Amino acid sequence: QVQLVESGGGSVQAGGSLRLSCATSVYTYSNYCLAWFRQAPGKEREGVGTIDSIGRTRYADSVGGRFTISQDNAENTLYLQMNSLKPEDTAMYYCAAAFSGAYCRWTARGPWAADFAYWGQGTQVTVSS
Repeated sequence: QVQLVESGGGSVQAGGSLRLSCATSVYTYSNYCLAWFRQAPGKEREGVGTIDSIGRTRYADSVGGRFTISQDNAENTLYLQMNSLKPEDTAMYYCAAAFSGAYCRWTARGPWAADFAYWGQGTQVTVSS
């Protein structure tokens, strides 16, 4: 069973920064895809970005240039650094893991959500204007 536990959410003013963490047991596997998703009330879940087992990252257009995904295998932790936050970034943020191969699969709408069998419980990010 893969464990994923998010932390680091909170409230911040527009233009501020937050770093989310996801403690995970995924690093015992050779090939994986880790992703950050978010969901705001009344909106569809949105893929924020992904990182695969060799460190390749990819981001949604809505966060590109502002958000950075990284991982520390030794610390068993996935990170999401969020800068220049906007009120529209307000959402519950989730980390998720997929084992569909050595890379992360994307569609035109974002990461292929059906691949992700393991999810954390989420952490809330609120950005005020």
